[in-house]
Amino acid sequence: MNFQVAIPIVLYLAIVFYIGYLANRSIAKTKASFLNEYFIGNRSMGGFVLAMTLVATYVSASSFIGGPGMAYKVGLGWVLLAMVQVPTAYLTLGFLGKKFAIVARKINAITINDFLRVRYENAAVVVIASVSLLIFFTAAIVAQFIGGARLFEAIGVPYKVGLFIFALTVVFYTAIGGFRAVVLTDAFQGIVMVCGTFALLFGIIRAGGGMEAISARIMAQDPALLTPFGAGGFVTKPFILSFWILVCLGVIGLPHTAVRCMGYKDSRSMHRAIVIGTFVTGFLMLGMHLAGALGRGALPGIEVVDSVIPTLTIKILPPIFAGIFLAGPMASIMSTVDSQLLLASAAIINDLYVGYINPDAAHNDSKVRRISFIVTALIGIIVFLVALNPPSLIVWINLFAFGGLEAVFFWPIVMGLYWKRATASGALASMIVGVVFFILLSQYSSILHGVHPIVPTFVVTFVAFVIGSYMSRPSVDAVKKVWE
Repeated sequence: MNFQVAIPIVLYLAIVFYIGYLANRSIAKTKASFLNEYFIGNRSMGGFVLAMTLVATYVSASSFIGGPGMAYKVGLGWVLLAMVQVPTAYLTLGFLGKKFAIVARKINAITINDFLRVRYENAAVVVIASVSLLIFFTAAIVAQFIGGARLFEAIGVPYKVGLFIFALTVVFYTAIGGFRAVVLTDAFQGIVMVCGTFALLFGIIRAGGGMEAISARIMAQDPALLTPFGAGGFVTKPFILSFWILVCLGVIGLPHTAVRCMGYKDSRSMHRAIVIGTFVTGFLMLGMHLAGALGRGALPGIEVVDSVIPTLTIKILPPIFAGIFLAGPMASIMSTVDSQLLLASAAIINDLYVGYINPDAAHNDSKVRRISFIVTALIGIIVFLVALNPPSLIVWINLFAFGGLEAVFFWPIVMGLYWKRATASGALASMIVGVVFFILLSQYSSILHGVHPIVPTFVVTFVAFVIGSYMSRPSVDAVKKVWE
C-alpha cells in the first residue's frame, strides 16, 4: 500500500465518520418527529448546502470514474456528451423547487412516495413506486460500491478489503445520521470534489507538456479522438439527443434529486442553490471528462475503462496530491450512494411499513429509529454481497438505473404537480408500461439505431399516462390538497 496516498483518504474517511456522529447527536436532541428529521432533515437546508447536496447526489462514480474513462477511450466527443448535464441543478430546482416545497410542507411529505400517496390516493401507485425504487437503486448502489472499491485498489488495497471499508463507512454514517448526515457530508464532499478535479486536470496538462503537446499525441493515435463524434464515430447524433433526455431533462424524475426540493428552508436558499449548483456541476463535468480525454495523450495504453482515472492519478500526481484527488471521486461516490441508500430505506420504512403495514409506528420514534437503522444497514449488506463479484463498465450500470427510475417516476411527478386532470389510473399505466418497455428496449437496443431506450419510453409512458387519466376521474380531495 502507498501510505502517502492513503493518508489523505484516511483523514477524509475520519471526517465523514465524525460528521455522521454529530448528525446522530442532532437527531437525538431534535424536537421534531424522528421520520421528519431522519429522512428530510426538518427542511432546514440553506443555499450552499442545498446546491452541494444536489450536485454531490447527482455526480457519482459514473461522472468521476466511468464517464472520464469513456472520454479516455472515445475522445472529446464524450466530453461534449457529458456537458449535457450542466443544467441539471437549474432544471431540478427551477422546475420542481418552489411548487414541490410548498406542496410537501402542506401535506407533510418527507419522501417522493409521500407525495404520490396524497396526490393519487392509491396504494398500488405507492407500492409499485417503492418496489421499482428498490430495484433500480440496488443496481445504482452496486455501481457506486464497485467504484469505491476500485479507488482503494488504486492505492494497493485488495478489491474486497476496499469494498468492505467503503461499505462500512457509507452505511455507518447514513444509518446513524440520516438526511442531516447525508447533506452535511455532501457539502464537505462537494468541496473535496472541486479540489480533486482541479488537481488532476492541472497534473495531467503539466505531465503531458501542455495542451499543444497532448493534442499532438492524441492526433497521432487517432484524429477522430479530437472530433465531436469520437473514435469510430461512437458518439452519434441520436446518442447525443438521447442524452439530453436521459441525463438532463429526465433528471427531474430522479427521486434522490427531486427529494432535495422538499428539504430547503426558504426561496432565497433555492435561488442561491441554482446559481452555485449550476456552476459547480459545469466545472466538475468539464474538468473530470476533459481530464479523461487528455489523459490519453499524457499516459496512453490504459486498457480497462474503469481503471483510467485511478491509474492516471497514481501515475501522474505526487503521492499526497494523488491521495487528495482520490478523495474527490470517493466523495462523489459516497455522496450519491448515501442519498440512494437513505431513499431505499425510506421506501421500506416510511412508504410501506408506516404508510400501510403499521401506521401507528409513526408515533413511536424509538421503534422507528431502531428499525430504520437496521433496514439501512441490511440494504448496505445486501449491496455489498452483490458487489463482491463486480461487473465491468460502471457507467452503463448507472445509466440503466437512471433510465429505469426516470421511466417510473418522471410523468407521475411532473403531471401530478402540474396537471389537475392526472389520476391514479394514469400514474399506474405510466409506471407499469415504463418499467416493462424500458427493460425490453434495453435488451433489444440494437433496433433503436443509436437512440437510448429512455427516449421512446418517455413517449410511450406519456401517452399511457394521458389515456389512463382520461379513462378515469381525478380525486377532488387529492387535487385540492395540491392546488388549494
